[in-house]
Amino acid sequence: MAATEALAAPQIANKRPKKRFDASPLGVTAALTVVAVLIHGYHPYAEDGGVYLPGILKLLHPDLYPTWTGFATAQTRFSLFAPTVAGIVQLTGIDLMLCLFCVYVLSIWSTLFAAGQIAARCLNSPEARYGAVAIFALCLTAPAAGTSLLLVDPYVTARSISTPFGLFAIVEALDIISEYRQTSRIRIPPVAFCTISLLIAALMHPLMASYAAGCVVLLLCASISSIALRSAVIGAVAIFAFLVAILVNLLAPAPPAGYAAVALSRYYWFLSAWHWYEIGGLLAPLVMVWAIGRKYRFLNQCGRCLARMAFFAGLISIGVSLFLAHESGHSYSVAMLQPLRVFQTVYIVMILLTGALAAEFLLQRYALRWCALFVVLGALMLFVQIQTFPHSSHIELPWRSPTNDWEQGFVWIRSNTPVEATVALDANYIDQPGEDAQNFRAVAERSSIPDYAKDGGIAAIDPALTPEWTAGQMMQNGLASASDRQRRAKLASARANWIVLPAISPTSLDCPYQNRSMKICQLH
Repeated sequence: MAATEALAAPQIANKRPKKRFDASPLGVTAALTVVAVLIHGYHPYAEDGGVYLPGILKLLHPDLYPTWTGFATAQTRFSLFAPTVAGIVQLTGIDLMLCLFCVYVLSIWSTLFAAGQIAARCLNSPEARYGAVAIFALCLTAPAAGTSLLLVDPYVTARSISTPFGLFAIVEALDIISEYRQTSRIRIPPVAFCTISLLIAALMHPLMASYAAGCVVLLLCASISSIALRSAVIGAVAIFAFLVAILVNLLAPAPPAGYAAVALSRYYWFLSAWHWYEIGGLLAPLVMVWAIGRKYRFLNQCGRCLARMAFFAGLISIGVSLFLAHESGHSYSVAMLQPLRVFQTVYIVMILLTGALAAEFLLQRYALRWCALFVVLGALMLFVQIQTFPHSSHIELPWRSPTNDWEQGFVWIRSNTPVEATVALDANYIDQPGEDAQNFRAVAERSSIPDYAKDGGIAAIDPALTPEWTAGQMMQNGLASASDRQRRAKLASARANWIVLPAISPTSLDCPYQNRSMKICQLH
């Protein structure tokens, strides 16, 4: 089976590889990237993709979003992602949406390639390596327990870049471990590449990069041969993590009045609010990586270190969250840092090891079994993605018109209203039937009063926006079912020019645009 040889690599635990990369993994990951895009789709305006996009648009067109501007630009305060994309567009002249699609495809390829490099360093057989990366490609949009994170999003955010670079840092850490085991010395290049990878990840997404750095530290600690010393060092790392979290809680400035309502709207920040099956989604990966790391010989020493790292990273993050992130706490600073986000890396490791296990003992070199895996698991993930965005094209290509009714209406607003227009929507418009979590501000390129779901997430990480978010909720709550008189009274102070309503909402307002799902009306 020629494809299985593509991820084969010399056993760096015993012999230094003659070259860091060879051409074969490039082709294999390119093929898997095509498969991944076809299965997982692409929705540039949906969910967090629609949260990051307005920041890029504002940099490219400063006249956009003249009101409620903070909700369009909040992400540019914490990351260089938006300036980087805007700079590429300005430098090359490429269309923004085409640029984002290219970034999306490249990010998937980079993530799969980094995963392949991890597999090459940790797994003994070609079948195990190929199985690890192939199954990972099929599971890219799997959720990481109840953290509200997918392993890889079907849209572009700062995580699209921080994730592969975090994995590349782990690759270099594995090289450091292997080099030290072989020669008892540490070379500069892997240390430099690891540092550079973490730095790039930090520039894109500081929070996710900090957890990637923590995983690298734990991976190095997990490689210590002496069990007693290894346990002591990992214990010290855990104590350090708790001390940092305690200091964050003690030294963080007091949040503005009303911030508790914002924080509590993000239920996934608090373990006490999780469902039992979400708790199971935290514990099951830890059991799996622990069991695979101890029992199976298809893992080499680096692989066992990787499994230990995932296990202890998960345990520490659960401990910090359990003891220091409370719904009733006086400070939500630790909750805001979302320590359980480290489970993105834990899940990636779990899927790689599980894929290797399946390939080693079930799939082996039987082509029919491999085909059955791709058909069954691929069809399942495709079905889930289609059900997640049932009223939108599965792959929303930048050169195609939208098929989603709400998105079509938002495009009408972009083409038929002045740049300074302010639009009102029901606070929960994103949950309306057929809306598919398409972000108004990103599609329409117009100012809008803050919504509950996505703008609540923005205010949660930028507490200074709390008063505006609270006011926006009061104005827009129940607009879809209110009378026109109530709507005018609610929106009087917002100076909104337009209002977006579900098609079934009764109104006597002038509505120049209407389709099956929604209508756009003028406020006089």
